[in-house]
Amino acid sequence: MKIDIKKVTKSYKRPKKPDHIVLKNISFSIEEGDFVIILGESGCGKTTLLNLLAGLEKPSSGAIHVDGREIKGIHPSRSMLFQQPALIPWLNVKENVAYGCKIRGDIKELDYRVNQFLEIMGLAGFSDSKPGQLSLGMAQRVCLARALVGHPSALLLDEPFASLDTFTQAHIQEELVNLWLSEKFTAVFVTHDIDEAIRLGTKIILLAGEPADITDIFEINEEYPRERNHIRFKEIRVKILERFKNAYLAKRSVL
Repeated sequence: MKIDIKKVTKSYKRPKKPDHIVLKNISFSIEEGDFVIILGESGCGKTTLLNLLAGLEKPSSGAIHVDGREIKGIHPSRSMLFQQPALIPWLNVKENVAYGCKIRGDIKELDYRVNQFLEIMGLAGFSDSKPGQLSLGMAQRVCLARALVGHPSALLLDEPFASLDTFTQAHIQEELVNLWLSEKFTAVFVTHDIDEAIRLGTKIILLAGEPADITDIFEINEEYPRERNHIRFKEIRVKILERFKNAYLAKRSVL
């Protein structure tokens, strides 16, 4: 799935005040099969941009096109994974994974596909468990399996591992990369963690400013897995930090 973001601005109405502009004149392209990271500090508009890509919100101006067609709303070809696990408490793991496909009528070989992703995510022994019986990491694995079982063309991820411990986070990051390499979907991943961005992405888009716009775009061509102590990892990290610092100083000078 190829995504083109063209001069997108997003603002929100406020009573008796000027509109609050979150994103201003955002333009970039996501090629089919890319793993794109939207990187920026908390509150800079990353989730708003992801919601626009998902079709949950509409731009105030500009447009977003998927394979040449403008996004008008949500679509099963674009699946989303949120910050916190969102599972139906009275359904077991297997039923939760299958739920979205059943609602859409996408039931061809569904049982096989669900079992396949439960196996991939290390959840085969928990298919009958309810969400309340799972750890946070396991629950997020269930959400990831549910997001991918319909074989979407694009997976949108909103800081999905931020609340996990370091060890679980690293393990699921590795699983996600392996799934992306095998399933060949387009991924757009929101984070404020520079190391996570370098570890996962083929392209890192830096958002900064108020309203936010694109500060820089980094192409990452390193092989997986990427180790934090590797010299190239450190070089990329220094460049990103320097760019963020310059953007912050520029914003302070305007203020």
